[in-house]
Amino acid sequence: MLGVLSAGIAPGLALISYFYLRDQYEQEPVVNVFKIFLFGAFLTFPIMFLQYVLAKEGVLGNEMLHSFISASLLEEFFKWFIIFFAVYEHADFNEPYDGIVYAASLSLGFATVENILYLIANGIEYAFGRALFPVSSHALFGVFMGYYFGKAKFNINGKSKQWLLASFLVPFVLHGLYDYILISGKQWLYYILPFMLLLWFFGLRKVKHAHILTKKYHFDKQKDKNAVI
Repeated sequence: MLGVLSAGIAPGLALISYFYLRDQYEQEPVVNVFKIFLFGAFLTFPIMFLQYVLAKEGVLGNEMLHSFISASLLEEFFKWFIIFFAVYEHADFNEPYDGIVYAASLSLGFATVENILYLIANGIEYAFGRALFPVSSHALFGVFMGYYFGKAKFNINGKSKQWLLASFLVPFVLHGLYDYILISGKQWLYYILPFMLLLWFFGLRKVKHAHILTKKYHFDKQKDKNAVI
């Protein structure tokens, strides 16, 4: 059991550490990040219950609906809801990159509990594949969500409402595509590998651009401060 727990927790912890340590300016309080991680962890259970009910009732009769409604819509909407109401107006969300830290932490809280439950049910031999695909994909959906939350919070280009909409729609579409690839055919591996490579490529570009926006934000803030003095 200890081995399963370690294998289930390690990928999420490693990815949270990576995104947290990439914050080059004012790193978020560890307690806040941990709280958001726990929000994501507790969120796993009501979502799994709703997914179980939908499956049991046969509401979603095909792969497309299952991928985009049962998996993507439920999971990404509740993540978005928590970030919007628990984090978005928080004083510690004080630079564009912070959106990535919080949204990735929330997503990884969810992914970590989901991962542990899967490994308990199916065996530790699946740990590597789970780390490579589901856990890292959740982290990257969080990166996209947090990136657009950061742009919305600081009204980049005067498009706050558009960025808020994108903070839900982009991870929703990506998550739906991810699940659809996994369940739609036997040769899913040929499609999921390039999809994950593209997800990592564009996700890391968002991380880099969030750093640029944060650097500009601090530069403008210092310039305004100097102008007042």
